[in-house]
Amino acid sequence: MSNQTLQPPSTTTDPYQFLKIHHNPNDTLTRNLEDPHTSPSSDTTLAISVLTKDLTINNSNQTWLRLFLPKKATISNQNNKRLPLIVFFHGSGFILTSAASTLFHDFCVEMADTVEAVVASVDYRLAPEHRLPAAYDDAMEALSMIRSSEDEWLIKYVDYSKCFLMGNSAGATIAYHAGLRVVENVEDLEPLKIQGLILRQPFFGGTHRTESELRLENDHIIPLRVSDLIWKLALPIGVNRDHQYCNLTAGNGVDEKFEKIKDKKWKVLVSMNSGDPLVDRSKELVKLMEEKGVEVVIDFQEGGFHGVEFFEASKAKNFIALVKGFVSSFAS
Repeated sequence: MSNQTLQPPSTTTDPYQFLKIHHNPNDTLTRNLEDPHTSPSSDTTLAISVLTKDLTINNSNQTWLRLFLPKKATISNQNNKRLPLIVFFHGSGFILTSAASTLFHDFCVEMADTVEAVVASVDYRLAPEHRLPAAYDDAMEALSMIRSSEDEWLIKYVDYSKCFLMGNSAGATIAYHAGLRVVENVEDLEPLKIQGLILRQPFFGGTHRTESELRLENDHIIPLRVSDLIWKLALPIGVNRDHQYCNLTAGNGVDEKFEKIKDKKWKVLVSMNSGDPLVDRSKELVKLMEEKGVEVVIDFQEGGFHGVEFFEASKAKNFIALVKGFVSSFAS
């Protein structure tokens, strides 16, 4: 986690330059963003708190996931204690970074160690090479792979009855859409049982501007013109931000799905900051879910900004502690 000083962008900053990308004529991106990667390690002799390894989801799509297993679980497993499973989706607007990105690797290491959970961080296909719903499809394929996997770590250490879908920013949007799909046919994932969603600053949009989007139009992390470009690159060609993949209120059957979430007794943790341009979208999600009787745990922090936990270590620790409390609230 870095502690760097962030400055607001110039109002004339080009969004492509801001993201360090170039959009090619064949609908691919040249990505020039500095993105250090970390390799997995399952060497128990090393002085590491969490063991990691990668598993293939779909060879042809080149999708995979990284498992994070607290080393202490392998030492104290004589009582066959099983750990909850957190299926994590990284952020970066559907278009950048990876489950191997050091930023997200380190976050998942701390989360697995502190929460005492197995974390499966999904490396899904990126847009615009693979526009939505590719990432949503990959999320479902990851869950299907996990439920049927014969991987030793999953079989030996995971409590399949305590699974949570989690993400930050665009990753939270992926977790949300995966949840909407899962709740329609929960039996298809047995013995995997979803208990809740953990949505950190979810990335939603619409053609109508919210107060927070206008107030923070020139935000230093996700200014409005950058958010618009991300959706242009991520959504299917020819649709606008009022499409169901983007807009909370678009699409058929959302109310019914929220009612099913209530009936399944899932809990939903929604974490937001007042200094995030997306905060009003999070508030809207909470309102819509609560109107349908979904049990929502709200984490509202004054100030901060989008992704603050990746810049300030104390914010990451506080949020991970919140996740630990949320996961621990479910009976064994």
